[in-house]
Amino acid sequence: MARSRNSFPSYLEHKQSGKARAVWTDALGIRHFRMLPGPFESPESKAAFSRLHLELATAPVVAVVDPSTVTVNEMLLAFIEHAKLHYRYPDGSNTNEVGEYKLVARYIRELYGDLPAHDFGPLALKAVRQKFIAAGWARRFINQRVGRVRRMFKWAAGEELIPFEAYHRLTAVTGLQIGRTTARETDPVAPVADAVVDATLPYLNRYIRGLVEFQRHTGCRPGEAVLIRRADIDTSGSVWLYRPAVHKNSWRGKSRVIAIGPRGQDVLHKFFTPNLDDYLFCPRRAVDELRAERSAKRVTPRFPSHMKRNAKKRKEEPKYPPADRYDRLSYGLAISRACERAFPPPAPLAQRDDETRAQWTERLTMKQQAEVKAWRRAHRWHPNQLRHSFATRVRKEHGLEAAQVLLGHSRADVTQIYAERNEELAGSVAARIG
Repeated sequence: MARSRNSFPSYLEHKQSGKARAVWTDALGIRHFRMLPGPFESPESKAAFSRLHLELATAPVVAVVDPSTVTVNEMLLAFIEHAKLHYRYPDGSNTNEVGEYKLVARYIRELYGDLPAHDFGPLALKAVRQKFIAAGWARRFINQRVGRVRRMFKWAAGEELIPFEAYHRLTAVTGLQIGRTTARETDPVAPVADAVVDATLPYLNRYIRGLVEFQRHTGCRPGEAVLIRRADIDTSGSVWLYRPAVHKNSWRGKSRVIAIGPRGQDVLHKFFTPNLDDYLFCPRRAVDELRAERSAKRVTPRFPSHMKRNAKKRKEEPKYPPADRYDRLSYGLAISRACERAFPPPAPLAQRDDETRAQWTERLTMKQQAEVKAWRRAHRWHPNQLRHSFATRVRKEHGLEAAQVLLGHSRADVTQIYAERNEELAGSVAARIG
């Protein structure tokens, strides 16, 4: 087995000249060699070595290199290594930002991977943006991801991988504006009707139903709901207080408290376990309950040969075992699949009982496939809409300030994005004074 390289610089003597030198391997596996000023063991060489050690401590994934030699590929690779260290939850796992940056880096690499990073200018950024548009992304998402490209180059400039001017040129590219681009627009997130949610609930397992009901009664974010544990809930008062360990603004140092009233408490009670650190909404327990239910309903006798074959097929360590908690993606996917079952498209667009999914897709014409997609868009809802519904109801019954407090917003103008205006009140006032 090969000996691992030392990532910290070594202070060595250069035998031919008698001068001091530093040798190290950075986090990307690149071997570096630098001559230090002055003879070996001289004060000036040791001072230069100390400076180098501090520089590498502040930038552990890159070495101090000549900015004119760094390619876009090398810069992207260095930034991804930095992102893995920077964008992390308290437990050490990476946030979704790492995946977002990897996605953006892939598009840049396909177009300009071999280009010197300092030559990546505004026109190159616009070309990458045009590739985003061609991929069918929405205008707002494109602007967000162009912003990530800028942040990647800003980080590289801060690490002296590229000249600062290379980043500064990219700031001249403005964002796409409404009505002045071919990028598609997305509809604003709207509340979802209670009748639509109720029609979907029978097609969800009890843990996903619990998540839905918990959001309906508290207005919390989906990412906050999936993380709830008994250890994070203060149950000493009549109204429980849930303080999520991780939330949207935790990296800003802000606190988040979610008030849980009697209805929300009734929902959570059904999922309590003896272990306070257990996630209340747990896919692993959902799978165990499903298997137990199937076993209880089994009619065919358990023949020894059958049980032996099942034991042989069952993996002791499956590649994708059930997780201890849901995440935002798995939660949203469960809702989407339930909507497909609750709101099937009308005949002849619907899948027939005697058809496989492949046969169904092959039977539909291009026009019919487009109609199915439109039907799905019109009959889908996602967990974030529950937060909007909660905000609208609270604002209508208790005012904007109450909605702001319960949603955890620091500014009322942010709450207005979530809470739809009360059109009935506007109509009654207009009828009196208009």
